Amino acid sequence: MKNDIDINKLEMREVYLTCPVKSEDLVTLKLGDQVYLSGVIFTGREGLYQRLIEQNLELPVPVTEISNVNFQCSPAATSNEEGYVVKAVTATASFRFGKWMEAFFKKTACKIIIGKAGMTSADYKKHFVPAGAVYLTTVGYGLGATYGRAIRKVLNAYWLEELGVAQAVWVLEVEKMGPFIVESDSEGNSLFELCNEKVNENLKSLYEKFPQPVLRRLGEEVDREHEVI
Repeated sequence: MKNDIDINKLEMREVYLTCPVKSEDLVTLKLGDQVYLSGVIFTGREGLYQRLIEQNLELPVPVTEISNVNFQCSPAATSNEEGYVVKAVTATASFRFGKWMEAFFKKTACKIIIGKAGMTSADYKKHFVPAGAVYLTTVGYGLGATYGRAIRKVLNAYWLEELGVAQAVWVLEVEKMGPFIVESDSEGNSLFELCNEKVNENLKSLYEKFPQPVLRRLGEEVDREHEVI
């Protein structure tokens, strides 16, 4: 079914939110908005999801008491005499976490998931919308240090010995961390899917303009329908 959102009319506003976030603030977010977060967030990826959901383990402190914003990332952490310092965070691709989202939301009451490249609108509608949650994506590559500059303090690190630095749960105090882009809204729409639809609109006509090659190499096609990716 074709989406009726016109991506050419998206405003891409700057929005500043305090963590833990309030549900009423998320309802007003629109696809493409640039979001900056202040307050407490926690990191978590495969290691966290597997232990919380598949192994039914609990953190020393319940996740619901930490924050409702989960950043799927790998922190670049170092230690000193005062504790740990995180100066950069690299987001990880989120598509592979969809299978855990429904149980994760029920167990953590999370309202924002941050990661790289998003999930599918099917995941958003099935798992995020019932939980009142949205997805924010990082911007491009190479911004790990930019996001890291917003980290004011490492409040705690859980399961560090069991999971290692990249997979451990880092609780971070941040100030105006961003920009993050709203990839899914409260209705489960996906910015990336809308953009892909727009790009694909003219692909067929573009292929029609390609000249027929005299010699065709294996895999070289001028017909969009015959391509294999």
